[in-house]
Amino acid sequence: FFWIFRAAPAMLAASWRAVRPRALARHVRHASAGVVQPPTPVTALPNGLRVASQQTHDETVTVGVFVDSGSRFESQENNGTAHFLEHLAFKGTSKRARLALEREIENIGGHLNAYTSREQTVYYAKVHKNDLRQAMDILGDILNNSKFDASAVEVERSTILREMQEIQTMTEEVIFDELHLSAFRDSPLGFTILGPEHNIRTITRDMLIQYIQTNYTSDRVVVVAAGDVDHKALVEMTEQEFGQLKPNPNPFTWKDKPRFTGSEFLRQDDSLQGLAHVAVGYEGVSWRSADSVPFMVMQAIMGTYARDTSIVPVAQSANRVVRAAGTKVLADDEGGQPQPAVESFSFFNTHYHDTGIFGFYTTCHGSAVRDCVQELMHGINSMAHDITEEEVERGKRDLQRTLFGTLDSTTAVAEDIGRHLIVYGRVMPLPEFIYRIECVTVEDIKRVASAKIFDNDVAVAAFGSVENVPAWSELRQWSGTY
Repeated sequence: FFWIFRAAPAMLAASWRAVRPRALARHVRHASAGVVQPPTPVTALPNGLRVASQQTHDETVTVGVFVDSGSRFESQENNGTAHFLEHLAFKGTSKRARLALEREIENIGGHLNAYTSREQTVYYAKVHKNDLRQAMDILGDILNNSKFDASAVEVERSTILREMQEIQTMTEEVIFDELHLSAFRDSPLGFTILGPEHNIRTITRDMLIQYIQTNYTSDRVVVVAAGDVDHKALVEMTEQEFGQLKPNPNPFTWKDKPRFTGSEFLRQDDSLQGLAHVAVGYEGVSWRSADSVPFMVMQAIMGTYARDTSIVPVAQSANRVVRAAGTKVLADDEGGQPQPAVESFSFFNTHYHDTGIFGFYTTCHGSAVRDCVQELMHGINSMAHDITEEEVERGKRDLQRTLFGTLDSTTAVAEDIGRHLIVYGRVMPLPEFIYRIECVTVEDIKRVASAKIFDNDVAVAAFGSVENVPAWSELRQWSGTY
């Protein structure tokens, strides 16, 4: 796994330039001496499918099937197929009718679910530890024997169209879909996960089966279980349920990296009570980039803000961006009590296979959108010039706190392992990841922000009261202003 150290001169001490496995182990143990994590055994079946498990002291077990495929693996013609399949997964198999499947899960007190992202599709079950074999049988049946009969396809077509209408009322979902469209344009990474309405109305059973045959192959599937689970038994169950899967004779190969496009997508909506929802994105880095951890720390440094939720008064926050944007007030011509101009903001950092997107999403009053966006961009730009040791250390602590806070259930642990196997090709131990965080320095943040953020193109999406959103050309100029 030495590829992750490509930026060793910038990320690590000089003595690490000739790193050896034993030296790595010593440094990791020293940096995370208080972290205890059981081993995560990984076994590859003869067909290439990988099986992993994590032992925890829980009464429940989460077992998931992770497929290295999502909306990014679609074309304009079949965009929406991966999500459509997710809906059909629980609608009946050759062994279990839909109602029988639902009752079986209900009778064991289990939870069965699935979700689709741009690069992954996941099916998982959470059950009592004694019911793991039954859960594996259900997942195997769903993924191997779903019928996709015509009536179920039509029912789910209507369900997805209703879901699309609901999502259009979720401003944050809309903003991030439009931001990806603005940033990646005609690349599949710019597609929505649900797909356009025309596709949803015209996707056929044959298209669904073709997508499965192309993408649900053993070389792109990972099975993970977390909880009180025996790894050897899990491997035997997986062999029984998925041993018949074949690798793709024509393995998927990534084409050219999608081009990040500096552009804007603005939509006026007068129903949002004068609020503007604005997202500004910069091109980020991939999961495997040596700069991925500095980007994670940068997101933590920038932080989040929501009006009237902080214990510490905004003006006294240790976060300079919170102080600058959170204290903005609306002009009051009648001499009344000044009202905060910014409702909330958060910074995001999303990695993909070969690229990423980093930036912020804010909700503010339309009349104050210019000042709000300028302050947030100024905060990002400052990381390239005068970030302090205190700010970097605070960001590293916040990132570690978030990491430990999210791994609080067997489902979260299983998801983390499955994602690691797909994006890294291995499970990165928690002590190692903590060590990588600890290695990030002020110089790393300045270097990455200077190279990737400062004076670089931006993609913009705005929704609501957008009359005062600065033109893209002005935002592009601000990206190089400090």
